[in-house]
Amino acid sequence: MLTVLTAAPASAQSMRQGVAAFNRQDYQRASRIFIPQAERGNPIAQTYLGFLFENGRGVPQNYTEAAMWYRRAAEQGDSLAQYSLGLLYDRGQGVPRDIVEASKWLNLSVAAAPPRTRQARQLIRDAVTSKMSRGEIAQARLRALEWAPVREH
Repeated sequence: MLTVLTAAPASAQSMRQGVAAFNRQDYQRASRIFIPQAERGNPIAQTYLGFLFENGRGVPQNYTEAAMWYRRAAEQGDSLAQYSLGLLYDRGQGVPRDIVEASKWLNLSVAAAPPRTRQARQLIRDAVTSKMSRGEIAQARLRALEWAPVREH
């Protein structure tokens, strides 16, 4: 019990250090901090790591790796990861192009978006939806309704 109490502040401190390194654009340091956090299931670290891999910042650009980290965070309910994963599905980067899956993740992202980002995400979601048939839209909505977050252990 005591180890859990002492480990949590260290983990929070590491995340703060990772975010600070990211904000300083010290992406290599940020990636070294985020990787162990992400591997332990931290969805915020996973989202940051997805961004680093997607954009080749501090790590080699790798859309497949980005999609994997975004998915792990998205499955836990991280709305930014859901948004980013939806965009990867729309573009077919790191995952097969799948407009229905893109729409599902974008719908979930909009539903959970902070107020300041909701409108921008809605515009992107609506642009993706405009490329879809009625059947695809219905399928994406059903997938979103059936989805439930699952925390990593």
